Formats: sequence, C-alpha cells, structure tokens
Amino acid sequence: MLNYRQLHYFWVVARTGSIVRAGEQLNLTPQTISGQISLLEQTYGIELFRRVGRQLELTESGRQALTYAEQMFQIGGELEAMLRTRPDEQQILFRVGVADVVPKSIVYRLLAPTMDMEDALRLSCREDKLERLLADLAIQRLDLVISDSPMPSYLDIKGYSQRLGECGISFFATPALAAGLDKDFPACLQHAPLLIPGQETVVRSRLLRWFAEQQIQPRIVGEFDDSALMQAFGQSGSGIFIGPSVIADEVCRQYGVERIGQTDAVIESFYAISVERKVKHPGILAITEGARRQLFNW
Repeated sequence: MLNYRQLHYFWVVARTGSIVRAGEQLNLTPQTISGQISLLEQTYGIELFRRVGRQLELTESGRQALTYAEQMFQIGGELEAMLRTRPDEQQILFRVGVADVVPKSIVYRLLAPTMDMEDALRLSCREDKLERLLADLAIQRLDLVISDSPMPSYLDIKGYSQRLGECGISFFATPALAAGLDKDFPACLQHAPLLIPGQETVVRSRLLRWFAEQQIQPRIVGEFDDSALMQAFGQSGSGIFIGPSVIADEVCRQYGVERIGQTDAVIESFYAISVERKVKHPGILAITEGARRQLFNW
C-alpha cells in the first residue's frame, strides 16, 4: 500500500525545490526526508529526483507523481477543513466541469445563480476537454458538466443531458473593421477576415453549412477552441468573430466591438450533463432554473 507519509515528504521537496527547505518546513532533518524518499523510490523501482549540480530536478516519473500528489493533498486539505467545520457551518461542495468550447460569458451567466443560494455552497469549477470531464463525472469527481452538446452516444458512460437553452449567433467586429465593410449583412462577410470556433465545437459545422447556403466565402484567418482567445483576437481587430446572441450586448461592452449582424439559422445549444436522471443537487437545480427563467427565457 502506498506510504502517504513518504509521498508527503516527496511532495514538499518537489514544491520547495530543496530537501533542506523541506526539512525546515516539516521540522525534520534532511537525512530523514532523504531516507524516506529513497524508500519510496525503492518500493516502486523508480527515480523521482535527479541531482543537477546542487539542484534537484524531477524526473519524468517524478513529474507524473507530483501531478497526482498535488490533487491528493489538495483534496486532503479540503477534507481536513470540512472535518474542522461545525455541521451547521459546512458548505455544500459543487464540482462543475466546463467544456473548453463553451463561451466564458455563458458559463458565468449559467453559474451565477449558485452564488445567490440560501444554502452555503462552495463552487469548484474546472475547464477541460469534454471527454475527460465526462470520465470524471462517471467516477463522481464532478457533479455536473456544462457543454455545447449532449452526452455523446458513443461513450460508455452513464449520464443524463438536460438542455439549458439555445439561441442564434451574432457577428462582431471592431468599429474600424466594421467601417470597412461595404455591403449589408450577410453579404458583407464575403472575403472578410473571420475568426471561427475550432473543430471540436458543434456550432462550427452549422456555421460553415450556413455560409454554403448563403453562397458566402469569408476569409478564415483563425480557428480557436477557446472562445475567450477568439474574442481577444477579435478585440484586437484581427477579424470578425461570432458569439451567442443572448449575450451580444455584454460582448459589445466588454470588448468594445459592434454587432454587424445576427442569424437564428445557426443555433448554439447548451447542456447540463449529470449522473442523475432526477436532479437533486441544489446547485444543479439553481443552474437549470436560472437558465430557463433568466438567461434563455423559456
């Protein structure tokens, strides 16, 4: 069985970069720490550190072990804090995974209702690729995943998708770029510089299909999985970019851009994926109700 004390010594050395500094932090002699880490290495037949001059560097095995150790001791710290809190003061932990293709402004608007709940709730939000998030959902490391698509049918994971809402898309450009467009929307997009979502997004294929139907060929100058990065390039004037129409006013204010047009022929949808068919977590209930009544006005 893994010796967690030895792992803790390794973790502290890796974080401080020195056995001496780790000893000062742990109030132990360097010999004790070095000996315990050596035992950990011998147990698994690996090398966690290598010495380069007077410095210690993590090996590849050490870097991988540190990733797990960071998560373990973070969770351990949260557990300790929970155990030290009186029952009437304990917070409900709400662990949300967000697919990296979902616009950040939408994520904020969806999660905002959880901040106004009467129940003491602590939000833990993590962004990643959808499949990795769903894998963590399956083993209950997450309570909810927010995505632009429902649970993929090809994944052997038990999960239930609730559609939070949908809306059309708007096209945005800096005032300088918008002033150079000499035709009405959508004809003004012909050969115009365009920033589009990456291949992992659902809206991308719908957008390209719409262009084909309109017989419009924009000049694609950038593709982005991260919507915030796409908006940053759009703010700089690199190209026209798209966003959900439901947050169009917010995008204009935040990035100092203009909305040059919009269409409801291209739809963006957003889903809450959980492992429960009947939702019980108060955080999920707050998100679904807020989305339907406030954001998308169902």
